Amino acid sequence: MYSEKYGENINHKLIIDVPLFISQNIQRDISYQSMNKKIIWITGASSGIGREIAKGFAKEGHIVILTARRKAILNKLLQEIKPHCKEASAFVCDITSPKNVESVANRIIKKYGRIDGLINNAGVSVFKTFLDSTVSDYKNVIDTNLKGAFLCTKKVLPYMVKEKSGHIINILSVAANTFFEGNSVYSASKAGLLAMMNVLRSEVRKFNIKVTNILPGAVDTPMWAPETRKKYRCLMMLPSDIAKIAVDVIDQPKRVLIEDIVLRPLKGDL
Repeated sequence: MYSEKYGENINHKLIIDVPLFISQNIQRDISYQSMNKKIIWITGASSGIGREIAKGFAKEGHIVILTARRKAILNKLLQEIKPHCKEASAFVCDITSPKNVESVANRIIKKYGRIDGLINNAGVSVFKTFLDSTVSDYKNVIDTNLKGAFLCTKKVLPYMVKEKSGHIINILSVAANTFFEGNSVYSASKAGLLAMMNVLRSEVRKFNIKVTNILPGAVDTPMWAPETRKKYRCLMMLPSDIAKIAVDVIDQPKRVLIEDIVLRPLKGDL
């Protein structure tokens, strides 16, 4: 459980910092609508792939909005990316809570006027056989990996439809379409999200909205047990490898849609 209040806006000083090239006197006249760089919301930004994606977009000059449940870590990440981007915000957010997601999305829109990109990255895993998996395991994984992405996407989509522009990138897993024993609940959550987003892509093409699924194999993140990471780290991809792909995907020309990308370690699945 987290003691901090969900939806809390953190590190306000960073959020209102003026870009170096803009005079302090005209700070209030900044129009984010006129900026060329994208405004990108990244869920699960406090660690692993999400953290590296945030750093990657910041280095490209995009405006990044970071959400996760751990306030202190988000605050530290904001300090780290500040030198690389014009603007960054962070909100404590539990993506399994409809009210929390709505509150955070509304605050993003209030400040920036739009959301150009949503990175559905937040996720949890349970490495158990089906027999050993509990109802609590199921609820935690499905609520975070599937329901959470549904809620965030549902909230940003009307704004993207209005703008007739937007990009939703889902960080999935090869477990969505590859069967690994001891991974049934996690696989179900990723397979469900893959199916949902494939349908969504078909539905929103007419609004010039892009939907991209990135399906990585084994990546060296805290999702794995410490002993597993230690044993197989040399065979895993790095979070920065996935982040580079995400940044490249969102920077494609408007006429180009990358639908699905599968990435695996050179030596294959673990």
